[in-house]
Amino acid sequence: MPASRTPARSGTRSGRSVKPFAYGAAVAAAAVLLGFVSYTATKPDDSATGGRSVADVSADPDAGVYPELEKLARRDAGDPLALGRADAPVVMVEYADFQCGYCGKFARDTEPELIRKYVEKGVLRIEWRNFPIFGEESEAAARAAWAAGRQGRFWQFHKAAYADGAKEQGFGEQRLRELAAAAGVKDLARFSRDADGEEARQAVARDQEEGYGLGATSTPSFVVNGRPIAGAQPERTFVEAIEAAREAATTEPAGPESAPTTPAPGAETPGATAPGAKKTGGE
Repeated sequence: MPASRTPARSGTRSGRSVKPFAYGAAVAAAAVLLGFVSYTATKPDDSATGGRSVADVSADPDAGVYPELEKLARRDAGDPLALGRADAPVVMVEYADFQCGYCGKFARDTEPELIRKYVEKGVLRIEWRNFPIFGEESEAAARAAWAAGRQGRFWQFHKAAYADGAKEQGFGEQRLRELAAAAGVKDLARFSRDADGEEARQAVARDQEEGYGLGATSTPSFVVNGRPIAGAQPERTFVEAIEAAREAATTEPAGPESAPTTPAPGAETPGATAPGAKKTGGE
C-alpha cells in the first residue's frame, strides 16, 4: 500500500524553522533508504522491483537494520502517545498525519491486528510521533491529539480521528472538540487550552523535526527496532519486520525490569504523564 506524499514542509509554527538532527553516517544512510522507499512506495509503476515492495523484509533479521535508529525509541513508561510495555523487545515508531488517507487505512486495517498479535502479548510497543505535513489543520489535529493524551485519551482520539469519513469532515476547532468528546476527554475546556498552548506546539515540533531528520518524506513512515519502513505496507511486511526484530532481540539484554504497561485503547490511564511533563507520582 502506498504512502501519502508530502507536498512540502508545513510552515505554520510561528516562524520556527525545522532544525535537522545531527545523526551519524549510519543514520544518514537509513535516511536515504527511507526516502527511496517513500518514493518507490508511491510510484505509479512498480515494475522496476518486479512487483515486490522494496519494504519487504529480508530473511536476515539484521538486514536493513540501523542500530542508531533504535535510539529513536523513547521507552517512556508514562508516555500517553505510546501503546504497550516499555520493556517490549520490539518498538515500532510511527510518524503519521491525521489528514493522511493511508495513515487512516493503516490505523483501521493493519494496526488493530498488530495490537492483537503483538502488543497485547507484550512483544511490541507502538510509539506515535505527530508528523503533520499537510498544513494548518494537520498541525491543529496533532496538537489536539497530544492534548487528548494529557487526559489519557490519545488512542481513543486517534481512533475517532481515523474513523471512516472523519478526514472528510476536516479538523477545524469545533470538529476537534467533537472528536475529543467522542474520545471521552472529560475536561474539554482544559483540552482546548492544552491544544492551543506552547507545550503542545513544542511537543509536535519535536516529533516533526525528528521525522524530517530521519529523512521521512511521506506518511506513514515507521522504524521497527532500527529498520525503516515507509508507507502503509501490507500487514505481512510489518509481521516479518516484527518477527525478525523479536528474533534478533532474543540475544540482547532485556529492557527495564518490571516496566508498566500502557493500556490498550478504551482503557482508562490514570496518572499518565505527558511527554516532557514532570511526574508527580502515581500511557
